[in-house]
Amino acid sequence: MAEATRLAKTASVKDGTLVMDWQDGRQQVFHPLWLRERLPVDDILDARTGQRLIEAAELPLDLKLSTCAMPAEDRVALTFSDAFQATVTADWLHRVVRPLPARQASYGQASPDLQLWGHDLGTRPEADLPQLQRDEAAVGEMLQGLHRYGFMIVHNVPVEMEGAMALTNCIGPIRITNWGGLADVKAIPKAYDLTMTTRGLEQHADNPYRTPVPGYIFLHCLRNDAEGGESVIVDGFRVARELQVRDPEAFETLTTVRPRFRYADNTAILESDGPLIELDGDGRLHQVRYSNRTEMVDHLPLDMLDRYYKARQLYFQLLNDPALTLTFKLGPGDCMIMDNYRLLHGRKGFKLDTGMRHMRQCYMDRDTVGSKRKVLARQARPLAAE
Repeated sequence: MAEATRLAKTASVKDGTLVMDWQDGRQQVFHPLWLRERLPVDDILDARTGQRLIEAAELPLDLKLSTCAMPAEDRVALTFSDAFQATVTADWLHRVVRPLPARQASYGQASPDLQLWGHDLGTRPEADLPQLQRDEAAVGEMLQGLHRYGFMIVHNVPVEMEGAMALTNCIGPIRITNWGGLADVKAIPKAYDLTMTTRGLEQHADNPYRTPVPGYIFLHCLRNDAEGGESVIVDGFRVARELQVRDPEAFETLTTVRPRFRYADNTAILESDGPLIELDGDGRLHQVRYSNRTEMVDHLPLDMLDRYYKARQLYFQLLNDPALTLTFKLGPGDCMIMDNYRLLHGRKGFKLDTGMRHMRQCYMDRDTVGSKRKVLARQARPLAAE
């Protein structure tokens, strides 16, 4: 047993586990296998990559901790039942356990680092491409804003067919789909998708029929002088929270029923399924879906379909509630980045005899954007834990 330390009060072994009593009054109990397979020592983890060197599944299931000692105020020396020894810092033990939210408390909540919004958002999150190209720290700030609000409008993107690539190159590679990389979004004859017509589009998430669903949308405006054509966006996580408050049964229904989504043309058949509101392992909001054009629910029991249709109708009404939506018009050189797991978007109809609405669009995978954001955050705050 050791004297009081900066973080740890005592360290002891009980029934083969490590028991840490902290100065703040908390106690943590470490399973010997859990502890062994992640020890930050050369025999267990590669120092450069952090990847595991041992085969964890081959550790003996009856492994126990035999002894522990604190030779210094910030050190804990461990001996396991197979005679393996290692010394770790008290600080590492204090940090290595990710706090697990109580599922009941976090159920249906958004991650605390997200800002939910409605019509009263005020100033929209914006950035300037020349600044992003000059200063990578500005890219980090932009990505933090994108993460927080679910969308970002970047100005001064070159008004050229490949102009959006000047922005995507600041972040990472785009995702190539059956439509290619950067593709037109404008009205064309014999359109293969309703996006390529002049009609207004209801609020929707893009491509729920893909696996995985594209994480981020880049919508770059080249021309937008036709009458109409305003963009409409809504925070799907805010809508999900409103739905849960108004009708908990409807919320539960939309988190459990998994409709199918399908897209087919002459060159592609794309199919996937998923709930309209998806929660992560902690019960928090993870992804929202809505695609009236491509969604088909299975022939479920009648009472379940009744609940689903009722819940979907309320969900739709909230997605289009003026109090929850933002409506604005992108101008040439604007590129709106949207979190396709959180944001739903649509547009007003437009008239070709009054002008043109020409956008270019591409996608980027979620891990590409998330990784860039975290790396830049680590560079800005080297000691921050990921």
